[in-house]
Amino acid sequence: MMELNGAPADLEAVKALALVNYGHFTSMRVDDQRVRGLSLHMERLQRDCRAVFATELDMDRVRECVRRAVVGHDGSFVVRVSIFDPALDMGHPSSAATPHVLVTSRPTGQLPMPPMRVKAVPYVRDVPAVKHIGLFGALHARRAAQLDGFDDALFYGPDDLISEGGTWNVGFIDREGSVIWPKAEVLPGVTMALLQQQHEHTVTHVTREAAHGMQAAFATNTSIGVRAISTIDSTPFPTEHPVLAALREGYQAAPGDLV
Repeated sequence: MMELNGAPADLEAVKALALVNYGHFTSMRVDDQRVRGLSLHMERLQRDCRAVFATELDMDRVRECVRRAVVGHDGSFVVRVSIFDPALDMGHPSSAATPHVLVTSRPTGQLPMPPMRVKAVPYVRDVPAVKHIGLFGALHARRAAQLDGFDDALFYGPDDLISEGGTWNVGFIDREGSVIWPKAEVLPGVTMALLQQQHEHTVTHVTREAAHGMQAAFATNTSIGVRAISTIDSTPFPTEHPVLAALREGYQAAPGDLV
């Protein structure tokens, strides 16, 4: 489905997403009409709207638009909420904006997803703290990694510190069995936040060398949940680990909230 402000989307309005490419979004996994971390998704949209458009978002309208995509639909799928202004002038993006709410849905796979192989590449996303729609750099890095035989790219900055993946956060399990989240400029992921609420953890700098020395590694986002990483560059990692299993089971057991 694709609706703009609660009505069938007008192509003329939606094309601004492709031609101007300025806005922000959140994607939420729906399982039997419930969303894990729903309040965090709503807070992200509100926070990012202030950062991107310097205005407040009508959250009641957003929830009603999301509700139209969720209520009455069983099973698992992903709902994406994109916030943009079809009238935004590329030459004057500082003009006052009127945010519109585009809601789309797509199928999703069953959890848990199979392990993946990643390649560490030097890259820092634009405005990392905002989940914006500018995905060219991340997708270009993903494409290059796939052409090299990997599943995705893992980013590190000019300081050689690991940050995040193209569309996911990364976590590690160190030699003592502790959960480690990299301290870097990253998107504050909803799934990462839920896992941090459930499990003791440490947020600290992780160099590429340190990453290769961890016991295990995993990726997280709303679509994949907790996904094991089997390889970083040429370094293999076990895809089964007691802590990894606890993270996965805790996330999947979370009941979620009704929209």
